[in-house]
Order: sequence, then C-alpha cells, then structure tokens
Amino acid sequence: MLRSLIAGAAIALAAPALADVQPYPATFTTQDIATNGTTLHVRIGGSGPTVVLLHGYGETGDMWAPLAAELARNHRVIVPDLRGMGLSEKPATGYDKKNEAKDIAGVLDALKAEKVDVVAHDIGNMVGYQFAAQYPSRTTKLVLMDAPLPGIGPWEEILKNPLLWHFRFGGPDMERLVAGRERIYLDRFWNEFSADPKKWDEASREHYAKLYAQPGAMRAGFAQFAAFDQDATDNQALLKQGKLGMPVLAVGGEKSFGPTMAVVASAAAENVTGVVIPASGHWLIEEQPGATVKAIRSFLDAE
Repeated sequence: MLRSLIAGAAIALAAPALADVQPYPATFTTQDIATNGTTLHVRIGGSGPTVVLLHGYGETGDMWAPLAAELARNHRVIVPDLRGMGLSEKPATGYDKKNEAKDIAGVLDALKAEKVDVVAHDIGNMVGYQFAAQYPSRTTKLVLMDAPLPGIGPWEEILKNPLLWHFRFGGPDMERLVAGRERIYLDRFWNEFSADPKKWDEASREHYAKLYAQPGAMRAGFAQFAAFDQDATDNQALLKQGKLGMPVLAVGGEKSFGPTMAVVASAAAENVTGVVIPASGHWLIEEQPGATVKAIRSFLDAE
C-alpha cells in the first residue's frame, strides 16, 4: 500500500537543453515569455486545438518530447518549464500553485490560446488543477498523472508515507547539503519511484542533474514543496465552490499510484476516467512511453 501511494524564450529550435535526451521535433520553437512577474521558457509546435503540458519535479518540459511529437500531428502543443524550473526564471517567491496557474494563463494569453486541454504530471498536477479550477471556461479536458492534490481526497493519508519525506525537505541548510550533490539527491527520486530504475538512462540523469544544478534551481524546487500547505488551503477553498466539470483522465502507474489516482481525481472532479499503466512506477513517460502516450491520445481525441 505504501508503494501504491508514491507521489510521487527568442525563437530557436526546440532541442532539449544541455544533454542527449529525446529531442523535440525540429518544427518546434522556443520562446521566453514574460508572465505574472516572471519569465517562463516555453516550447511550441504543431497546429490545431491547443494542449498545454505541465511537468513535475525532477524533470523539466523536456520530459514531454515523446507525447509532444505525437500530439503535434493535429494539435498545437505548448510546453512550459514551470516557475523556477528548467530554463525558466527562478524568482524568490510565487511557488504556490494558485499563482503558478496564473503563470500558465499568462503564457497562453501571450500565445493567444484561449481554450486548452491540460496534461499534467507530478507537481504539474497541482498547477493543472488550479488552472482548471480558476479558468474552467478555458479548460476543455484535464489529464492528471500519478501525484496527489494538496488538501484534496486522501491527501492526509498520502502524507503519512515515509517515502515522501522530501515534502518537508528544504531551506538554506538543505540547499547547502545538496549543493554539488544534485545528482545524488535526484537519483533517489528516479530510483525509488520507478518500477525499474534502468528505464532512467544515464543521459537523462545527467541532463536533468545539470539543469537542477543551475544557480537557484534547487532552492526553487524546494519552494514548490514548501508551498504545499498553502496549496491545500487554496485547493479546499476552490473545492467548496464545486468540483471540476470538464472530463478528467486520471493516470496512475501500476507500481505507484495505480487506481488511487482515480480516487484523488474523483475527489476534485465529477467526470473522471481512470487508467492504470502496467509495469510503470511514477515516471510514466520514461518507463512506459508507448502505453502512456496511447492512453492520453485516446482521451484527448474522444468526442
């Protein structure tokens, strides 16, 4: 049961930053877009109905390359690095997910994207939920992947899982502890939250470790978790106004959240479809890209 509750731009070619992970198609471009008092690094490609992809901790928007390549055949795909992560700016404050949803809204405004499907993983779930709740008329469908929503559903039970000690890990002393050891710290996430850690190849590990070793990156990452208490308060306030009405797909890795992901989503939304990806832990795109992309594609394409 413990294992089942693991949570877990100027325009240029949209190759991933720094190392040899799967690149985005050459048709994608990048922009640094000013929004809500910060600047987000954003990848853009394809044409058609718009879908925005929101990554989580331990990765950046680079993680979405396999899904973005598939969706770009008939969607406009927008992939930001969240506030403080990847190649986005790393401000000192603003990491509550209610505020980060406003970051995303500003990016979509700048790109003249009014209505969007939202696909999210890990901390991206928390930003995605806030976006859908604050902007329901802009959100046509929502995909939540293998992570909880602070203050919603089984949140308090999930917090009891000892594997999630990192939710309370942060601050200046912790930053000193991990400085120069970012790869050691992140390996723990990639190994413990995978069904098979070998799915995380060396190139990907080096790629993300370098990005998280940038000045301010670990501080910003810790700030994402430090905001969870405020996120819980904000989420509960929104939930009192009613559950989400748009279709929601809840995707859990068999060796991670599994069917619990649908329980989480059903506490926040009325129209939930649950999918469990076999032989996957938390890192669905890395561990089982084919099955994960197929499940998301089928949901977004359904009438």
